[in-house]
Amino acid sequence: MSTLTRNIARSQEARTRRRPVRPGRIILHLALAVCAALMALPFLWMMLSSFKPLDEIFRQPPTFLPEVWTTGGYETAFAGADFVRGFWNSTYIAVTVTVISLLTSTMAAYAFARIDFRGSKHLFMVFLATMMVPAQLTIIPLYIIMGWLGWIDTPLSLIMPASLFSAFGVFLMRQYIKGIPRELEEAAELDGASRFRVFTTMILPLLRTPLTALGIFTFLGQWNNFFGPLIFLNSDANFTLPLLVNQFKGQYGADWTSLMSATTLVAAPLLIIFAVAQRQIVDGIALSGSKS
Repeated sequence: MSTLTRNIARSQEARTRRRPVRPGRIILHLALAVCAALMALPFLWMMLSSFKPLDEIFRQPPTFLPEVWTTGGYETAFAGADFVRGFWNSTYIAVTVTVISLLTSTMAAYAFARIDFRGSKHLFMVFLATMMVPAQLTIIPLYIIMGWLGWIDTPLSLIMPASLFSAFGVFLMRQYIKGIPRELEEAAELDGASRFRVFTTMILPLLRTPLTALGIFTFLGQWNNFFGPLIFLNSDANFTLPLLVNQFKGQYGADWTSLMSATTLVAAPLLIIFAVAQRQIVDGIALSGSKS
């Protein structure tokens, strides 16, 4: 027993022993730190500028930290636009699109990955080819269709097209499903499980990581969507946050302090979501390419 204890202690000591630090890894981490700082600098400048008076924003030479801290920009932003309703509209549309898109993308991906039907590969290639079509090219026929349905100036004009057709989501989920062993499904089918039960009880629980990554990507895309709401929404009561922020920029000038404050308010939830779920994002993208 003492020999076994000593062997366990030695193995634990070997695992906890520090690995030698390689100079190449130090240089790599320093380069990544510099790149991260350069990417974070514009957001820090925007956030700090939201607390500066207007004359201090354009001061030469510029100052990074505000000399006179003020919240006037945030007060003007809340007084000039209904951000409470804007937050509700953006959250409602983004969450609804995310939930429906996850469901439809996963079901379509399972069909392409597991159901063998005539022309499935060619249909999947055509489906992926739609990712190369710019959104500006289809906006006119889409607007006509939304007009026929009576959905102009309603959230449905933004929810239904985005949630029912996501080529990127189908591609991402199909790649992950291709990496799941077929033996699991075959064993369940031998026990009498239907394809729907196999999908809901076996496949979906294994897709937690890519579903999280896809959900975050879809939510961020809808939260930042400006082109769609600009085309389909007309009334202020239905405006999303990007449209409200755009109101602080006029034809001949802009209220830069309020614009910086409004942009900070819109970007803050996204940064929180990314900070909390960054591991799921990386894992979902890395694991999705396990099989073609």
